[in-house]
Amino acid sequence: MEHFVVGIIRGTHGLGGNCKVESTSGEFQHFAGMKDVVLRKNGIESKRTIEKVSFGNGILYIKFSGVNSPEEAKKFSGSEIVVSREFACPCGKDEYYVEDLKQCHLVYGGGKAKGLAEKTAPASGEPVVVGTITDVLEGGAGDLFEVVLSESCDLLSQELRTTSSGKPRKVLVPFKKEFIGTVDIRNKQVQLMHLWILE
Repeated sequence: MEHFVVGIIRGTHGLGGNCKVESTSGEFQHFAGMKDVVLRKNGIESKRTIEKVSFGNGILYIKFSGVNSPEEAKKFSGSEIVVSREFACPCGKDEYYVEDLKQCHLVYGGGKAKGLAEKTAPASGEPVVVGTITDVLEGGAGDLFEVVLSESCDLLSQELRTTSSGKPRKVLVPFKKEFIGTVDIRNKQVQLMHLWILE
């Protein structure tokens, strides 16, 4: 079963053990249908039952069963709230779950290539895998794909593909329309528009 991070506990509220929660999607309504969730912090997971969900001034508050004081609630600050896909907020147009983007191949060229990617695409017309997305990170100017470069990609030099110790190199690619074209979750492919961003 697929699981998704839908919120992050950012602090406490009041004296009754309520937690202030940041919704990762920016939406709140889907929290009302949740009951059993997993809280994850520093790689440690614990199951919790939601007792009450409330909203106020654009802020989401959650009360977990058995958490009855600010001191108890504070222990969960920084925890991710993890649920199965059925309880996650539905994605809108051009929105994707981080978990769906992970392990997608970053490809260059192909039938739907545009602009520079079309002009410098491989002659075969088939997209070439230049790397694999391993995570999506928050950056100051937007989200960044963490990409492990493919060791077998002939479009990149050996020096670019690997570190000095011979391991596959990791790079960060901005998730912006200037650099990323078609996102095909079904086929696990994300199109790169410019090779130079990998340098």
